[in-house]
Amino acid sequence: MQQERCSSSERPLDPGCLLERDAERGADRLGCAAVDFPVAVVLPAGGSGERMGLATPKQFCTILNRPLISYTIQAFERLSWIGTVVVVVAKENHDLMLNIVQKCNHTKVKVVHGGTTRHRSIFNGLQAFSSTTDSLTAKPKVVIIHDAVRPFVEEDLLLKITLAAKEQGASGAIRPLVSTVIATTSEGYLDHSLERAKYRASEMPQGFLYDIIFQAYQRCSEFDFEFGTECLHLALQYCGTNAKLIEGPPTLWKVTYKRDLAAAEAIIKETLSMSACIIAGAEAEAVELAKTLQKSLNMMETDVIPCAKESNTEYLSKTQNFIHISTTASNFLGTLDMVKRFENTDHSRLYPVVVVWVLLNMTKQSLDSQKTDELTAFRSLASEVLQGNVLLYGIQIYHTKFSRH
Repeated sequence: MQQERCSSSERPLDPGCLLERDAERGADRLGCAAVDFPVAVVLPAGGSGERMGLATPKQFCTILNRPLISYTIQAFERLSWIGTVVVVVAKENHDLMLNIVQKCNHTKVKVVHGGTTRHRSIFNGLQAFSSTTDSLTAKPKVVIIHDAVRPFVEEDLLLKITLAAKEQGASGAIRPLVSTVIATTSEGYLDHSLERAKYRASEMPQGFLYDIIFQAYQRCSEFDFEFGTECLHLALQYCGTNAKLIEGPPTLWKVTYKRDLAAAEAIIKETLSMSACIIAGAEAEAVELAKTLQKSLNMMETDVIPCAKESNTEYLSKTQNFIHISTTASNFLGTLDMVKRFENTDHSRLYPVVVVWVLLNMTKQSLDSQKTDELTAFRSLASEVLQGNVLLYGIQIYHTKFSRH
């Protein structure tokens, strides 16, 4: 299938850096501690996208050269406490989805065929976990059901949904109603309106104990399969499980119309440019410059870490922009280690990683005049890693201490 081009960018975007907020720092570590049971995800993605008005279903439209569904998948894959992501697609889109999984380096995805309606597709996704010997689709304790076209789901909400589902049996995100809901007569006149303050919009994600939602689908009627859309209602009607409702953030909006693609692209671009990681050496001058940059950079999130060690993998994986500060030319070996790690983890596979090595020159000697082996090696490294989608730059700053009298 020929995909619609919704952007003119040359490279797909790696969404691993998206949706990180100050309030979410350490959320994955918290999740690992709180979620000590298997969790899986079902993403129904069999819609035709009629309201989008495009030949390509909206979940497969590209934003910055990456399919929309890939951003949604990555929102779950980046969490270590989430296991399998089952993506349910129409049979004719099966090969397309497999190509997306391979191209975008998704490692937790299992693709299954959908049904003729939303509920049939979700049930097909749930059945992927039953009676299987595949370790990727082992039966979970909690399953999260989400929309493939809601890419901006935050980590803290997923954690709340998951824990509430385990405790209550079912949970779901809600949002205040934006417009007043009215009922009309068969002749097209106003019958009555609902008091908006008493009602909420049911959103995704929703979480369930797997046994409860699977049993609900086994018991539900043909009418439910054909016309139903609300999973929480099935759990209540057929299993007596009353869901815990959790207020969700504004970012839960669903890409529905063509204009929403432009809005999603704007959010992704803004988020990508608003985060950075500053890596400083142990020298006081390097630490001082790092703190100054952290205060000066007009970014939503700027982390400062002492060095690019294995213990700092979390910071290295959540942005594409890095500043490495050192006071000696030989310290660029730390930059080399960091670049190699990006290559090993495919962090730069689909979108460039920008690394700026800042050398604080504490002497009066020109860096170019030193002609050191380290500088030659650095220039060679910059040329080499460019092939791996890493943009490596070097900046020299002369640092002079002034004595105060």
